[in-house]
Amino acid sequence: MNKITIALFLMLSISAFSFTNPEADKDGSITGTVIDKNLQEPLPYVSVVVKNLSGEIISGGITDDNGNFTIEEIPEGKSIVFIQYIGYKTYSSEIEIAKGNRNLNLGKIELEEDVEALDEVVIRAEISTIQQKIDRKVITVGKDLVTAGPTASELMNNLPSINVDPQTGDISMRGNSNVQVMIDGKLTNVPIAQLLKQIPSTAIKQVELITNPSAKYNPEGMSGIINIVLHKNVKLGMNGSVSVGLTYEEQAKFNGSLDLNYRNGKFNIYGNYGNNVSKNENNGFIFRPNDNSEQFFDFLDDSKSNLFKVGLDFYLNDKNTISFFTTQNLFEGKTSGITDIFYYNNPEFNQKQTFLSDGDNTSSTYNFDYKLEFEKEGHNIELEAGYNDYNSSTDSDFNFNGASPIPNYEDFIDVESNRVTVNLDYVNPLTETSKLEVGAEARLYGTTQDYSSTGFSFNENGDLIPTTDTKFDYTRDIYSAYVTYGNKYDKWSYQVGIRAETVEVKADTNTVRSFENDYVEFYPSAFVNYTPTEKNQYQISYSRRVDRPGIGQVNPIREWSTPLISSIGNTQLQPQFTNSIEANYTRTFEKGSITGGVFYRSINDEINRAVFLDRTDFNKVILTYDNFDNTSAYGVEVSGSYKPTKWWSFNASFDLYSQTQTGITEFLDNPEGVPPTEDDIIIRKIEVDNVAWNFRMFNNFKVTKDLTLSAFAFYRGENKGLQFQTDPMYFVNLGARYSLWEGRGTFSINYNDIFDTMKFAFVGESPYPSTGEFNWESNTVYVGLSYRFGGGKYRAKSRKHRDNDEKSGSGGMF
Repeated sequence: MNKITIALFLMLSISAFSFTNPEADKDGSITGTVIDKNLQEPLPYVSVVVKNLSGEIISGGITDDNGNFTIEEIPEGKSIVFIQYIGYKTYSSEIEIAKGNRNLNLGKIELEEDVEALDEVVIRAEISTIQQKIDRKVITVGKDLVTAGPTASELMNNLPSINVDPQTGDISMRGNSNVQVMIDGKLTNVPIAQLLKQIPSTAIKQVELITNPSAKYNPEGMSGIINIVLHKNVKLGMNGSVSVGLTYEEQAKFNGSLDLNYRNGKFNIYGNYGNNVSKNENNGFIFRPNDNSEQFFDFLDDSKSNLFKVGLDFYLNDKNTISFFTTQNLFEGKTSGITDIFYYNNPEFNQKQTFLSDGDNTSSTYNFDYKLEFEKEGHNIELEAGYNDYNSSTDSDFNFNGASPIPNYEDFIDVESNRVTVNLDYVNPLTETSKLEVGAEARLYGTTQDYSSTGFSFNENGDLIPTTDTKFDYTRDIYSAYVTYGNKYDKWSYQVGIRAETVEVKADTNTVRSFENDYVEFYPSAFVNYTPTEKNQYQISYSRRVDRPGIGQVNPIREWSTPLISSIGNTQLQPQFTNSIEANYTRTFEKGSITGGVFYRSINDEINRAVFLDRTDFNKVILTYDNFDNTSAYGVEVSGSYKPTKWWSFNASFDLYSQTQTGITEFLDNPEGVPPTEDDIIIRKIEVDNVAWNFRMFNNFKVTKDLTLSAFAFYRGENKGLQFQTDPMYFVNLGARYSLWEGRGTFSINYNDIFDTMKFAFVGESPYPSTGEFNWESNTVYVGLSYRFGGGKYRAKSRKHRDNDEKSGSGGMF
């Protein structure tokens, strides 16, 4: 029934707005051929636009493979023809459609290369830019950010509002980890921390920070969406690039990438390969003053990854495009570690755990896209279907020495996941200033996790019993439909929309009771933009979001991380809903720009940590998740870029956010020297008011035409959570890049964390008082070399990823 309703809704919407013009018999047409002035060769896919004398678009189209064009539905009277092509000077000519001359042949039109415009493209590629759009902040990655590090993980830490945990690789936006990360508008089953390490920084074209997504987008993620847009060559002929890099402190880390692209009039074929081989050392300690004990940790991660992407775009004609791509992700990783526990008052209880975890995973993505362009510019319908399959296998050995009562054991975990996505999107520019978008989508997700162990655990009577094998099946099917409408009046523009979703969730396991949750929800969104002048822009937006529990939060399979801590999911978790509102102001100067904004979130059924004592050993802690009361969060952001001189430019950002976190934790209240019992456990609901802030600044110094130096500084204030409070974190990176081989090559060198100040230091109170510190390889040197080859003319048409970007020159929305 849901599928039928969505289909009917979409067809009615399309038929309602696909109308014909009864005055068409009075219209005229123009024909012609566009060629390169120097080469005297036809130029395919050139933009041809017809405007009235007031500057409003009345018709348009693009040239075919032979440079020919036919533009119809041109009303009687005078109008102006504009012919535009990237890298060429714009051609314009006045025409007149009259009763005796309705069909005009403009003959051959020669376009001349615009050398200054081509040079400007290269200059912009040197320095990253930040553009504030109505529903997102678009960061175009230049050579300055590429030298920040070899992978997407290092690059993202240089962006405003974004933080990547240097130990876990987890990503957060505006201080919250409930964020969706997409690659070219697509979700993936690959763990985000792993994926960011596999994507070369040289492959990233743009990063879109969609903090308040419209109804067109999936509503997951309280903080919004981070969309990483990868390069896709727009030049004709064979083009490509190759890059290699080495990072070193204690262990060597290698990375490399190869990008190839071949494009002609009908086909665009591309392939990308990225490789990462790395070893990373981590160490730290946790001290508990109540029993005068201390844990020491030493870990070594050894991983190899290969990422392949192959795609094809087939341009059937100027109205129909078929695209296909596949991504293959191969990962192998080993983690070895030693945990030493010292009881300084009772050394007979000292113990040591050594472990070796050996795992691999593969992920395959297949995507098909068909797009039909109607006669009216921007009027199109697009069908997209995608399938993603993820498989992983991990074997872990745990060995104990000393006073540990637990015998040695092995764990085996196998995971199979798949995701199917089908979406249909229809766009109709009803008038020059208004646009309607409707669409429907189906997202089917399923995962199966098998856990087995040779180990033993204590039951409530203190007896050792074999660990139970666990099988966990989880499915989540989502069917949705959306509609958005936008318009522009003078200096004002707006967009409103709503998304309806029906969700079916089912969790089955052999260890706890099954869980089902079916619900229907609506997610409205609204955006208003005011642009009084070209240099000033005001925005306000609202959207409703949802955070569905992740697999790690609902998985009932216990995962031991240390001898004293374990983690387990809660299959009964409910979704968390957020109402988000934000306002932004952008001011553009002659040499830069600045954007300031504030945001507020109202959160219902907050998902957060619950900390419990292990009933079989009160010295151990169990971490899980639960739903809590409603709460709220707010924050401010300021970011800007400026170029004081020809040789110095910089961008900087500051963000501050505040949130009250609610959770449950357990404490022991037993007399000193008396063994605790369950009667001594006190359950306490705790609230933590956290105000955190970040500042970062990136400086670019152009010493010569070919040599550029950079300096990046970052400072994060203290951060309070339910379990601990972290100390401030800060570092400074220095870099240089040198252009080689007439601009086709780049040599880069970076010295990171030059003062060796990066560390994770904390003080905890729940459930035991503790202090600790963790360190990793941050004081590194990176050396990289890249080379670009190939050439050819630019081609105007390329497949778009799903977005809400505005047309240029329309005042900030369309």
